[in-house]
Amino acid sequence: MTKPRPFHIDIPQGQLDDLRQRILAARWPEKETVDDWDQGIPLAVVQDYAAYWADGYDWRACEAALNAYPQFLIELDGVDIHFLHIRSAHEGARPLIMTHGWPGSVMEFMAVIEPLTNPVDPADAFHLVIPSLPGFGFSGKPTETGWSITKIAKVWNDLMLALGYERYFAQGGDWGSGVTLEIARQNLGACAGVHSNMVLALPDPATMAELSDLEKRAAARMQYYQEKESGYSAIQKTRPQTIGYALADSAVGQMAWILEKFRNWSDCDDTFSGFSRDALLDTITLYWLTNSAASSARLYWHSFSNMGFDPVSVAMGGTIFPKELFQTSRRWAEKRFSNIIYWNEVDHGGHFAALEVPQIFVEEVRACFRNAAL
Repeated sequence: MTKPRPFHIDIPQGQLDDLRQRILAARWPEKETVDDWDQGIPLAVVQDYAAYWADGYDWRACEAALNAYPQFLIELDGVDIHFLHIRSAHEGARPLIMTHGWPGSVMEFMAVIEPLTNPVDPADAFHLVIPSLPGFGFSGKPTETGWSITKIAKVWNDLMLALGYERYFAQGGDWGSGVTLEIARQNLGACAGVHSNMVLALPDPATMAELSDLEKRAAARMQYYQEKESGYSAIQKTRPQTIGYALADSAVGQMAWILEKFRNWSDCDDTFSGFSRDALLDTITLYWLTNSAASSARLYWHSFSNMGFDPVSVAMGGTIFPKELFQTSRRWAEKRFSNIIYWNEVDHGGHFAALEVPQIFVEEVRACFRNAAL
């Protein structure tokens, strides 16, 4: 196992100039024939964001924000893994690895780093490890098959051990939840507990005759996903290479592909209320500059055939956000997780909880692990 190497982001100006020229040279489709988002993200929205991306957005500000924190690369199983490692100043802070999903990035966690590492109450302090998934951001791109969430969970455990953390907690949403819950399922001895903001558990057939309000909402969100949102997933899990050609060649196409998901999966309206333009474009630009369209999509190809709902005995906590795509009730979760130490339903937030409602996210992570023992 290799040692971590310090990493610093410095995108050549030529790449930024090329990006701007591609945005300005975009060839546009005709306007949608409906007055809403039913056919996809509207032309006017994409053109508005493209204009700002070309002449208002500043990647260097995002770059500086990331470079303000210690970043590293470490080779694990032949792939360089990029990660932020922020140690708390508080003695006794507990290690926590947090994992993003698609179309997310480490940028999702920027607003929660300071409150989690340097809280008022030292008992709430964490040492944070925030890796980029393989094929995402500044992590390396696997050149062989096999990089499913099952393998990533094992690699994340290796990462924490390599950093000297013999016991740690884990947190994640979206694919990050898949990785995190897989860490718990594998139960290799180092992970003391997990928290998920997208709890992955199947409905209990015995409860279907009398559903709670949350379970009805979960069923409605699943129906919405299957009818309106699953097209991207079907493409990425079956033809990641093919969609990669289109997105790797079109900056505006990459932007539209991702931007739509922030609106449709979040607790926001058509104006992306709750998000800043810069925050959304930070992640979109990261995907573009690292040419991650195909490599990130391959996680779907690698992982959907390996998805499982095996029992988990490691301590776990879940927070249910009202606009999350995939929701579950505690009684459904109890069929999979035998040691639920924390459960809560909150009033605001969606799929990108740490980015949408960072204060709520921080409080939920603290509450989950406050009384958990390493």
